[in-house]
Amino acid sequence: MKSTGLIVEYNPFHNGHLHHVEQARQLTNADVIIAVMSGNFLQRGEPAIVSKWTRAKMALSAGVDLVVELPYAFAVQHAKKFAFGSINILKALDCDNFCFGSESGDIDEFYQALNFIKVNQVTYEENVKKLMKTGISFPSALTNSFTMINHQGEFVDLTKPNNILGFHYIEANHELITPMKAYTIKRKNANYHDKEFSSSTIASATSIRKATFEGNQSLQKIEQYIPDSTLKAMEEYLSEYGSFHHWEQYWPFLQYRLLNISSEDLEEIYDIEEGLEHRLQKMAKESQSFQEFMNKIKTKRYTWTRLQRICVHILTNTKKNEMKKLHDKIQYIRLLGMTHKGREYLNHKKKDLPFPIISKLSSYPNEFVQLDVRAANIYAQGLKEPYRSSLFKMEYAQPPYYFN
Repeated sequence: MKSTGLIVEYNPFHNGHLHHVEQARQLTNADVIIAVMSGNFLQRGEPAIVSKWTRAKMALSAGVDLVVELPYAFAVQHAKKFAFGSINILKALDCDNFCFGSESGDIDEFYQALNFIKVNQVTYEENVKKLMKTGISFPSALTNSFTMINHQGEFVDLTKPNNILGFHYIEANHELITPMKAYTIKRKNANYHDKEFSSSTIASATSIRKATFEGNQSLQKIEQYIPDSTLKAMEEYLSEYGSFHHWEQYWPFLQYRLLNISSEDLEEIYDIEEGLEHRLQKMAKESQSFQEFMNKIKTKRYTWTRLQRICVHILTNTKKNEMKKLHDKIQYIRLLGMTHKGREYLNHKKKDLPFPIISKLSSYPNEFVQLDVRAANIYAQGLKEPYRSSLFKMEYAQPPYYFN
């Protein structure tokens, strides 16, 4: 069976994602589509609007055959580590190809950029170091360094968010002993960060979430931008759990953590450096909301996204020494759901997989899953009771969804 992998978050699954799934299957002639999907907290340091279980259900309903979880140690990370974890899981599942959306739409541009950087590696890295000393963030230093050596602008534009992720996918894949074949599909109509609707059928996940919360969690404004299966899943989630998830729900817990932890212990949290712990604690006392807090701690060196990720790490008490053990290699594959075709694929491949497949967490007592468990517990804290306890239980009790 020919398989194609997708790297996704589905926050939530919308018409643009549906186009990606359909085009990836057609472009690669795949029998099976496999999605490696971030868990309850996402790459940009945000809580997903609905749980990973509901998002897996959305994907299976819309044509994905197998959904596995990208562990927290790779999901809530900058692009390079996010890509490393995702690509290595797809490779472990023996995917023949992978396919990603990009602003470019031309796979050759990514390979040309990768080769160009390797040829100019010394200059590229020297530029990064110089730029970092000016106080800008590491991702910005990478982008600006590439722009500095790419004088003619002849390669892929690495100022665009999906192009940046795509480049790191290509880079991670290139480092494999036997790389997968890579494909890219040009994004349609809406840009990744668009906050407003600009098309009648395609919208960014950002604009969909914004409209949902502005409408007091009403789904009326977004119906035309999501498949019917997504609409149904979101309606069911709202009915079952009482609310969608957003950062303000977690602000009281974050503020409490910041005001009740020593600066020495806070400094041990992953990604906190250069005395940032003092600024975080000072602004926690002066802020009444998460939005206000973020506006006060934002600096040139620390991007909004990186700060959000740090806030998630504070909530989950993720420490530097713990992350160091986890993010260098994959330890397991967590199965969230499958179709009949996906089950056939797994049955055919599972005896040769390099890592254990976890279908139920209670049967896998291992130190490497504890961070995912903590993340799931914190995610549930955003809900009121009895919804919170219900979501707590799912992490251990929920078997993978089977979509026939």
